[in-house]
Amino acid sequence: MPSPCTREASQACFRNFCQLPSEPQSPTSITTVSASRHVLELVMGSLIYPNSQFTNHESLPSLQESFSNFTKAFPQYSQTDQADKIREQEYYHLSLSNRVCFDYIGHGLFSYSQQRSHSWEAPVASTSSASPPSRQNSSGLQPPFFDISYKAANLHSQIQYGGQMSELEYEMQKRIMALMNLSEDDYTMVFTANQLSAFKLVADSYPFQSNQNLLTVYDYENEAVKVMIESSKNKGARVMSAEFSWPSLRLKSGKLLKKVRGKRKKKRGLFVFPLQSRMTGARYSYLWMTMAQENGWHVLLDACGLGPKDMETLGLSLFKPDLLVCSFFKVFGENPSGFCCLFVKKSSSSILKDSTGTCIVRLVPARRPSQISEELANDDAETEERTKQEIHVDDNLQGSPSGPIFRQQLSEVTYDPQETKEISVKHEAPEIEESVASFESSKSQIIAGCGSGHSYLECRGLDHADSLGLILISARARYLINWLINALMSLQHPHSENRNPLVRIYGPKVKFDRGPAVAFNVFDWKGEKIDPSIVQKLADRNNISLSKGFLFNIWFPDEYEHEREQIIETRTSEGGKVLNGTREKLHSGISVVTASLGFLTNFEDIHRLWAFVSRFLDADFVEKERWRYTALNQMTIEV
Repeated sequence: MPSPCTREASQACFRNFCQLPSEPQSPTSITTVSASRHVLELVMGSLIYPNSQFTNHESLPSLQESFSNFTKAFPQYSQTDQADKIREQEYYHLSLSNRVCFDYIGHGLFSYSQQRSHSWEAPVASTSSASPPSRQNSSGLQPPFFDISYKAANLHSQIQYGGQMSELEYEMQKRIMALMNLSEDDYTMVFTANQLSAFKLVADSYPFQSNQNLLTVYDYENEAVKVMIESSKNKGARVMSAEFSWPSLRLKSGKLLKKVRGKRKKKRGLFVFPLQSRMTGARYSYLWMTMAQENGWHVLLDACGLGPKDMETLGLSLFKPDLLVCSFFKVFGENPSGFCCLFVKKSSSSILKDSTGTCIVRLVPARRPSQISEELANDDAETEERTKQEIHVDDNLQGSPSGPIFRQQLSEVTYDPQETKEISVKHEAPEIEESVASFESSKSQIIAGCGSGHSYLECRGLDHADSLGLILISARARYLINWLINALMSLQHPHSENRNPLVRIYGPKVKFDRGPAVAFNVFDWKGEKIDPSIVQKLADRNNISLSKGFLFNIWFPDEYEHEREQIIETRTSEGGKVLNGTREKLHSGISVVTASLGFLTNFEDIHRLWAFVSRFLDADFVEKERWRYTALNQMTIEV
């Protein structure tokens, strides 16, 4: 049972004392969360376009005018200008490409400047008048610093016995554990390819045969959760989901509480819980984690939707989840590839069982293009030489009981240079020694190259988040996301009978305690929803990257039941996929456009999104693009 202090702290978190801190403090700052909420609502309601409704995209105020009004409403925004300086110096590609990114989820590892300074291509001259300061070895864009490769290992063995780690992996693990505010004494970390792989790894290892319940808390369709549900059902699990009440999409706490408490306390199952929705920006109390643990659940915390430094909030230092998943990408606005991390609490690791699969990955130094060319050119020669040596080994070991074992080891060494350290060098072939030397040299370059000549991995993207801090990042995001939502809701179709709004926001609207993400749809002058795929593609043609999603688990009260048919869409996963001889269950929900803000997002970015969405006020613009979409008779609009 938790101590009285922990229980008291958990109750404080439930009353929103564990929410993100308010804006940076000054002698005149507001120091209470409730007062800060009141001021935010007052500002949004009276200072930013009070009672304004824009019916023509050409009537929108300019960027300069809008920013002037914004800074008057939120003077503390100027205290976040360090983020703008970092963007200008380290992520200048966003300005050069004129690209706005609202589709990155997770944590950025490296900066664009860092990638350029370690590029492998020859320097090129820049013709842009907005060129950044000259940097040594500044050049083309190549995959920075590492690749991933799958390895055959199950989660239980990896946690219990560990495995060989390269220096690159060790440095990356140490850096990420520090960012996540987790101790190596409490948690073991495993690299996976992505969130889906991490969830599948847990589902395959968790004993759903004895702990038969799976309870998830998602207001949107998540591919990783779908894979976990499928795997758990194959083991006989009973799957339950939280529900969200229309039209606010607030979590139905009463129903969820009944499911958490249940009838019997022992061997409850797995409770999968995100602290906030990565689509609607809705936030959920930390208390759900401790309440689930107190009622016999193992808790998996999905932190993929959290922003930088959110892991430093008070809640996680009090309520440690049994499992935690978080994702990382390489360079914001340039390279979304990366990996996911699964953290397993050591005191809970015994619950996981052996499983099969290749969801675990290792980090390996990225090969240079010249290395790949050389390997392809020399492949035939190396294969011939290797065959001759293996024949020679076969002749020497013929009739020896250890012969087949050694041949297997030799094959493993040839393709995995790290394993050579564990094998006797008596029979090592020359190319094996060269392979080891090549790997060690490449590894040294990756580590030293990122860390100014010493064995240290510099993740400049994470360092930037650390330098800004939780308070500054959360305050900046709060100002921007609330302004954007307020601006989108100010757009209204002209001459429509019911003064139809152009945009509908799903989930929390202007709110102090919300995440930096928004789910919305655009409607034409007749009140019909424009396909989110069209909105996304048209945004892309305007250098704005948006995402799509599917909201579901929506519960309609009786007074809104008449809206269900107009709002809800029905579809099957994988377009009607048939599993085990039966058609998969129909999913009812709402397809939406989503935008996520990061600490590098600035006011110009959200103003551009507002200006783009306002173009749908022009009926000709909508009809022209709809006709083109239909005429092409395809799922996406070709640019």
